Amino acid sequence: MDLSPATLLGPLLTLLSFVALGFIAARRLAVDPRPIATLLVYVIAPLTVFRSLMNGEPTANYLALTLLLFLLTSAVALTVNHLARRVFGAHEAALLAFSSGTGNTGYFGLPIALILLPPEGVTLYLFCMLGINLYEFTVGFYLSARGQFSVRQSLVKISRLPLLYAFALALLLGALSLRLPTPVMASLEVFPASYTLLGMMIIGMTLSQVRLAAWDTRFVVACVGLRYLLWPVMMLAVVLILDAVATLSVELGMALLLLSVVPMASNVVVIAMELGIQPQKGALAVLVSTLLAPLLIPLYLGMMLSLTGLG
Repeated sequence: MDLSPATLLGPLLTLLSFVALGFIAARRLAVDPRPIATLLVYVIAPLTVFRSLMNGEPTANYLALTLLLFLLTSAVALTVNHLARRVFGAHEAALLAFSSGTGNTGYFGLPIALILLPPEGVTLYLFCMLGINLYEFTVGFYLSARGQFSVRQSLVKISRLPLLYAFALALLLGALSLRLPTPVMASLEVFPASYTLLGMMIIGMTLSQVRLAAWDTRFVVACVGLRYLLWPVMMLAVVLILDAVATLSVELGMALLLLSVVPMASNVVVIAMELGIQPQKGALAVLVSTLLAPLLIPLYLGMMLSLTGLG
């Protein structure tokens, strides 16, 4: 497996160019990122997840991976939320809790997975990623909303998220062995690319509005530490435990390890903007973690593959 920084340079430059495009659009064209965030949450993300499930033909084993990642990410976020409220303000604690349970598994991680993993590994990666997506728009969204709204208001907001219904509909159609017509599936192909492009552009749009006062060293260090310290250690432990209980396939082990080293999720900014909780601070933390990615991913994956014997 080629883990050199050169391997990651192409995807990184592409994503950063999307960030720059968003920055220019906001500065020169006065584009408001808030309607785009709403579009991502309520239209593009649900259709992207729906298409992924319909293409993936979910089996019990694949869905078990989705459930495992959902439970794991939810547990991390709930724990961080409990601890962060003792140190940070309500908005910062909510944003930190949300970010702790997720990563840039789609916009950034999927292109890397396509380069590093065999086809079976990519499929396993996708179903793990779906568990993280499900966390983002349920437990993660609730924790974020609680930084601004009451319990009842937060639950009402979750009930209105179409991603949950898109997920359930895809599982129902799969259980009934029903397939959508080919032209319909073909028409859905535009949404993953739109999801990546607009998700990264929102970071640039938000950065265009950032003032120096938005920089919060303590918050950025906490976000980056959770992403690049807690997650690699935790996922390394998960891989070693799963391999001890039942021999773990190389493809699944590699997919799980890759999930643990991607930078912070761009959806941190999307959700923060939708709920009005410190999107500028979130954008700065996401940018820092993304710039660190090409240096840390080869280093971390090399060490973890050696420790697990998967390399």
